Amino acid sequence: MEKKPIYVTMPTLAPLKEVNELLKSVWQSGIMTHNGPLLQRFEKEVKEWHGAKYHTVVVNGTIALQMAIKALELKGEIITTPFSFIATTSAIQYEGCIPVYVDIDPDTLTMDPAKIEAAITSQTVAIMPVHVFGNSCDIEAIDTIAKKHNLKVIYDACHSVGVQYKGQSVFNYGDISCTSYHATKMLNSGEGGGCYTTNPELDAKLKRIRFFGFSENKTSIVESGSNYKMTEVHASVGLANLKYLQDALDDREVKYMHFKERFAVSTKVRFQKIIDDCNYSYFPVIFDTEESLLKVEKALNAELIYPRRYFYPSLNTFTDIVPYVEMPVSEDISKRILCMPLYKSLSMQDVDRICDISLNVLL
Repeated sequence: MEKKPIYVTMPTLAPLKEVNELLKSVWQSGIMTHNGPLLQRFEKEVKEWHGAKYHTVVVNGTIALQMAIKALELKGEIITTPFSFIATTSAIQYEGCIPVYVDIDPDTLTMDPAKIEAAITSQTVAIMPVHVFGNSCDIEAIDTIAKKHNLKVIYDACHSVGVQYKGQSVFNYGDISCTSYHATKMLNSGEGGGCYTTNPELDAKLKRIRFFGFSENKTSIVESGSNYKMTEVHASVGLANLKYLQDALDDREVKYMHFKERFAVSTKVRFQKIIDDCNYSYFPVIFDTEESLLKVEKALNAELIYPRRYFYPSLNTFTDIVPYVEMPVSEDISKRILCMPLYKSLSMQDVDRICDISLNVLL
C-alpha cells in the first residue's frame, strides 16, 4: 500500500455534517458576513470557554496584531522577539512602527526579560512578546518592566488557545492579546484570529476598527478602520470545531509526552522548558548540532515524513526587511530546532515510527 505523506500538522476538524448544520442557517438567512449571528456566537462562546473578558474576532491572526497596534495608537519602536513567525515583525512594520529585537531565553525560547531594558529608548512605545509553541512568556517580569517605563504590552498569543497562566486564561494579560484560528492552530476556523482585552473601551474600539471605523450605531465614521471581519462560513467552522477543542488538547498532550519519553533516550537532543501551563500544540526538538537535525530531517523526508524547521531562520537575519542586529541565542536555536508532526489524526503508530526513524539516526 502506498504511504501517505505525514506533515508537521493537520487541522482538527469536526464532522462535516455538524458544519453543514450550522451552514443551513447561513443559507436560510442570506447573511454571509458583517457581524452575523454565527460570528457573534463564535466570539461569545470562545471567550466564555477561555474565561476571558472581551473578544473581537477578525479575519486572521496577523490582522489581529495590526489592529492591536492601531487601537493602542502606537507610533515608534516596538520591542519584540526574533524567534517567531514573520507575521510578528510584519504586523509591526505594516502599522508604521519599528521592530526592535530582544534575544530569547535558551530554555523557554520566549523573550528574555533580563534583556528588555537595555533595548528601551526614548522612541520605545510597546513590547510585543510571543508565547512560543503555547509556552507562556514570563508575564510578571514583562509587565513590571512595561509599567516602569510606561509601555503598552501586546502579546502575540497565536499559539496559545487553551493555555492558562497563574490560574486564568493567558489571553487576560497585557493590554491586548492576539491569537490565531488558522487551520494549523488548536482551534481553527480555516482562517481567523482574535483580539482579547480586559478593557471595555479598548474592546469597543477594536470592534469599530474591524468595520471601517463605524460608530456603534453605524450612523457615522468615528475613526480610521478597515474591513477585518470574519465571514459566517468561517465562524461556522470555528463553532463546530470548538466542541472538540478539549479533546484535541488532551490528545495533543498525550502524544507530546510520548514523543518526549521516546526522544529522551538520546543525549543529542533537549526540549523546551515549560514554565506554567501549555497546550502542547507543537513538539519542538532542540538538537546538539545543526548537522544532527539535518540527518534526522533527511531520514524522515525519505519516508515521506515532513517535520518543520520552526522558527528558521531567526527573524533578525532577514536583512531585506530589517537591519541586522546580532541575536546569538535565537540564531543558534533556530538552526538546531525541528518541530515533529503532531496532530489529532496522527496515529500513535506513526508517532512511534517517527521516533524510530529519528532515533536510528541519533543513537
